[in-house]
Amino acid sequence: MDSGKKITFPLMMSVGAAVIGSLQFGYNTGVINAPQKIIEKFINETWFERYQEPITKNSLTAIWSIAVAIFSVGGIFGSFSVGLFVNRFGRRNSMLMVNVLSFISAILMGFSKMASSWEMLIAGRFVVGLYSGLSTGFVPMYVGEVSPTSLRGALGTLHQLGIVVGILIAQVFGMEAIMGNDNLWPLLLGFIFVPAVLQCILLPLCPESPRFLLINKNEENKAKTVLKKLRGTTDVSADMQEMKEESRQMMREKKVTIPELFRSPLYRQPLIVAVILQLSQQLSGINAIFYYSTRIFEKAGVEQPVYATIGAGVVNTAFTVVSLFVVERAGRRSLHLLGLLGMAGSAVLMTIALALLDQLKWMSYLSIVAIFAFVAFFEIGPGPIPWFIVAELFSQGPRPSAIAVAGFSNWTANFIVGMGFQYVEELCGPYVFIIFTVLLLSFFIFTYFKVPETKGRTFDEISAGFRQSSASGGEKHSPEELNSLGADSQL
Repeated sequence: MDSGKKITFPLMMSVGAAVIGSLQFGYNTGVINAPQKIIEKFINETWFERYQEPITKNSLTAIWSIAVAIFSVGGIFGSFSVGLFVNRFGRRNSMLMVNVLSFISAILMGFSKMASSWEMLIAGRFVVGLYSGLSTGFVPMYVGEVSPTSLRGALGTLHQLGIVVGILIAQVFGMEAIMGNDNLWPLLLGFIFVPAVLQCILLPLCPESPRFLLINKNEENKAKTVLKKLRGTTDVSADMQEMKEESRQMMREKKVTIPELFRSPLYRQPLIVAVILQLSQQLSGINAIFYYSTRIFEKAGVEQPVYATIGAGVVNTAFTVVSLFVVERAGRRSLHLLGLLGMAGSAVLMTIALALLDQLKWMSYLSIVAIFAFVAFFEIGPGPIPWFIVAELFSQGPRPSAIAVAGFSNWTANFIVGMGFQYVEELCGPYVFIIFTVLLLSFFIFTYFKVPETKGRTFDEISAGFRQSSASGGEKHSPEELNSLGADSQL
């Protein structure tokens, strides 16, 4: 059993190369935050050059919101296309191929200022969104499939660590002294070509997913060779056994398309769980903080809002590392519950701080503490867990389709928050976080009653658990189950 615990160089190399994709996703999420004013100035100047009049406030807000949120639209399309790539080209080659999008986007955004075109900026954000949407499907799938069962949670958390390190790098680079200034902001946005080049060098040195080789390609010897390399041992019979068992399950269950996934009562429960978990990540309000933290800190009267934003990025990274070490001990479900509850508490604290700011100046410090706590609790549960638990809830047949649907829900919610937050905040003022508190508590209740623990269980055991609960005698549901399905649809 000890080989399951062993972290070998080829395993770390494979996971590390894959996670560069997550880093890109994080970088592009965070990069737009700090230089907001500078880019708005560029949009204004460009507008003036073209139309000989200054841009109206509404047009500027609209163009800026589109530039922020079009990233998620790209993500929606990307996440839906995951299945098209991974089953045809394999997990590793898919990750390699989509770097083309990264290069195209770097060119569009990097030269947008020279071309005096904010349309190029928006197009580049869309293309890199497409890349990120694909990556958020490829990376957790590949990492989950190369990792031994006992390390799947810990290594799965690295996808999230990649994202938050990416956000942190973007926040640091976005400082005025580095690249967040009038001259260098196109380089700040175009910088993504660097990780793309790095990934193009490293990925060819990594193996293809052994699960893909055995189950999709039927190449048993190749899968065995790859496993020996990844596990650093000659005896990989247990792993092979688990995959063959899964392969046999697959013979029984063919590849499931997205419409079939929705129609089949067998997948209904895991699908609802997967989608609600993704929504709990995005509708928690975390992206409101990442997209607009500099502005929130400014409103809270913080002297140097950029440093407070970077502080949030550091807290973010630190707690992802904490999650990495506890996820296999504490379990997925309990960490997710703890995270949701902590975020709800922090959101209440933040509302109080922002509401009382005018009367009590020291409330600005409380708002910083609240934001840091909010971010910390996010990384304990709702940040990393929804990404890799989806891969755990489904067996190989429906997994690509399920990951596509989950990714789609995640990105759609991301888009709604990115597009809507500025407008909602203008309406609600400091009480905007009450909306998130209500959502967080609803997700807490759902997770408590509906989400199973997946720690230390094989993919097969997890899906068997759902099969039992969903099909006590084929389509005939017992009265209790009908009740629970009714409860599902109401939540």
